[in-house]
Amino acid sequence: MTDANKPFDPDAPASEGSGIFGLDHTPERARIVLVPVPFDATTSYRQGTADGPTAMLAASHQVDLYDTEMGAIHEAGIALLEETDEARHVNGVARALAEAARNAGDEGTRALDEVNRITTRLHEGVYARVQALLKAGKIVGTLGGEHSVAFGAIQAHVEKYPDMGVLHLDAHADLRLRFEGFEWSHASALRNVLDKTPLKTLVQVGIRDVGQSEMAYVDENGARVRTFLDQQVAERLLSGATFATMSAQIIERLPQQVYVSFDIDALDPCLCPNTGTPVPGGLSFHQACMLLKAVTDSGRQIVGFDLTEVTPGSDDFEGSFDANVGARILYKLCGRTLQHR
Repeated sequence: MTDANKPFDPDAPASEGSGIFGLDHTPERARIVLVPVPFDATTSYRQGTADGPTAMLAASHQVDLYDTEMGAIHEAGIALLEETDEARHVNGVARALAEAARNAGDEGTRALDEVNRITTRLHEGVYARVQALLKAGKIVGTLGGEHSVAFGAIQAHVEKYPDMGVLHLDAHADLRLRFEGFEWSHASALRNVLDKTPLKTLVQVGIRDVGQSEMAYVDENGARVRTFLDQQVAERLLSGATFATMSAQIIERLPQQVYVSFDIDALDPCLCPNTGTPVPGGLSFHQACMLLKAVTDSGRQIVGFDLTEVTPGSDDFEGSFDANVGARILYKLCGRTLQHR
């Protein structure tokens, strides 16, 4: 740990055992508090997102703290809460039950019902934790885990900021009513938000893998949902439009207060090759950062965020690249939430 009597040097290597980005801010002192949710029981392709928060913590120690756009973001104070043993245990139990639920018969049905009960309690816990932090005056970011863990965090933010909109960056619309029978599936993350909270505005970017029923839902809910399909954006860019123009058109759909729900697979999969459900196409790192910058440059305020689906593949460089990228996106998100505060 850092010597309390020694001034913090932002250019020095991160100390062993230090917190996120090598900082030693306590949650009480930090302006931004990050809530880890190591849960990935409903993941339908490749598991591992439960290890995302831990992997980003390790990768964040390699992030230089002077951001070339926003300066010394870290000075506001950023703290990552500790994962609990209970959270890991619950995920292990839910994973096993989810696998059983995918089997036919009465046993699968009982397991499915239990997974739905476990995830309901999980979201209630995330909601309570985020709500308490918001009441304490903190800026809150939630780290998954699969995208379903964002529900409780968004619910708490809508309660505090009733007129806010959600900017959703993702390869998938996440608007399925259910998937594989799971009420709280990662593929239903934003559908649950729209159906179970009073959120007024959802703007989706990067979407390129979508179901027919999801597109029907978008069409039926045009007053609340605007989806910018990745193929359409790419065609416009290839035809001469600028991403700056596209960003302006995207954010004009958003209200003054914005919550960012960032699934890492919104990015080109070369930046997140180990994520659970990678899809060709997507945003470049610079496009994602430019879009976040456009939000705050417009005068809008980012009130909170989640970052999900970061999956470490292995301990080597290639396997840890997702966390490397995720940690840098996380630092940008922290910086943008501090704008207009």
